[in-house]
Amino acid sequence: MNTIVIDATNATLGRLASYAAKQALLGKSVVIVNCSEAIISGKRPDILEKYRTRRARGGSGLKGPHFPKQPFRLVKRTIRGMLSYKQKRGEDALKRIMCHDKVPTEHEAAKKILAGKEKRTTVIKLSKLSKEI
Repeated sequence: MNTIVIDATNATLGRLASYAAKQALLGKSVVIVNCSEAIISGKRPDILEKYRTRRARGGSGLKGPHFPKQPFRLVKRTIRGMLSYKQKRGEDALKRIMCHDKVPTEHEAAKKILAGKEKRTTVIKLSKLSKEI
């Protein structure tokens, strides 16, 4: 089985999500590690306000929309937005994606794709974002 392990350290969230969604649609299993180290570029107050309004949009606690707070769930939710998850093909692709905040023991020795590099713009890490929303 084709398994891709992606290290999300300093990776831009949208670019990481689109790559993972595409690989999952091609039938590969995708494991994303270090999700809390992924970044979102832009001004900090704008990003925080956007995510706070998204979380506040949820109605009662029993009905949706449910918007996550943990970094690995934020990554998975972003990937879900790039898939047609209500149809069978997108649903199967979403099941092939696993996200982790740290590197699990079974993937420590695996060869990882480095998705990110140092950015020169204003960024916020998902770990900081999840603490503030």
